This record gives sequence, C-alpha cells and structure tokens, in this order.
Amino acid sequence: MSNCIDASATPSPEPPPPTAALDYDVVVILAAMLCALVCALGLNSVLQQCVARCTRRAVADPVGWVAHRRANAGLKREALVALPVATYASPAQKQQQHASAAGCAICLSDFTDGETIRVLPVCGHRFHVPCVDRWLAARCSCPTCRRRLSPDRGGSAGEGVHRGDMQVLNAV
Repeated sequence: MSNCIDASATPSPEPPPPTAALDYDVVVILAAMLCALVCALGLNSVLQQCVARCTRRAVADPVGWVAHRRANAGLKREALVALPVATYASPAQKQQQHASAAGCAICLSDFTDGETIRVLPVCGHRFHVPCVDRWLAARCSCPTCRRRLSPDRGGSAGEGVHRGDMQVLNAV
C-alpha cells in the first residue's frame, strides 16, 4: 500500500504546450511579408527604370520630345475654320447602290439634301460640321482613315469634289 501513497504524492509533470501550430503561423506570416517585400522592391526597380528612360529621352531631344507629344494635338481654330465647308447633294438614281456610304462616320447618321458638311482635303472624307469640328479640336487626323491633316491645307472656296457616291459643291 505504501507504493500507492508514494505514487500519488508526486504529481506527474504536465506536457508542454503544442508549439507546432504557433511555429507554422509564424512561418506563414514571415513568408507573406518576405513576398510582399520582394514585390515592392521589384515594382520600385521597374518604376525607377521607366522614369530614368523617360528622363533620358526628354534630355536627349527636348524639342523632339515636346513635338512628338503635340504631334496629334487638335487643330487650331484658324486651321479648323479654313477647312472647306460644302452642301450635300444626294447622288443620282443610277448610283443608289452606293448611297449607304453617304453618312457621317462620327455620328453614324446619313446626310440629307442641303445639309452643311465638311470635306477633309487630304482624303476627301466628309462629316457633319459639328461632329468633325469637335473631333479635330482634339486630334489632327481624319476620323475614318487617320491620315494627318496639315493646318496649311485648307482648300480653296469654290472648288468641288466629285466622288462616286455623291457630288459635293462648296458653299460660300
């Protein structure tokens, strides 16, 4: 019986708390922080290279850089007003198969007889005056073919443009 009393008198040591779960959480958090740090450093490096490249280009050719940025800027008001304005005349009956092409490519509506349109001198494409004026105030290219318009190419009043699907007479 004395063996029983001695065994109960000394308590057994408690097992240590589980540290495996705690260690796993710490490892995951540290790995995520390391990945975030690597990504941030990589992004910083890429941004520095882009800024350096743009700065070198601007310093090497400042006039060309500015000219390139302004190359597709809109036309000035004087150049816009100098572009020819015409009156639309519907095509003849024999050319009705092409009549579907007689419309403004910006607003997608057809031209009507007597309507004021603007014919671009570089390519001959035609548009409603308000539609193309809004376009050309922001860009200096044709909305249809993207050909660049030169501000000095205004066209002269009185000349006509004859296309296969319509005849345009300039209005004065």
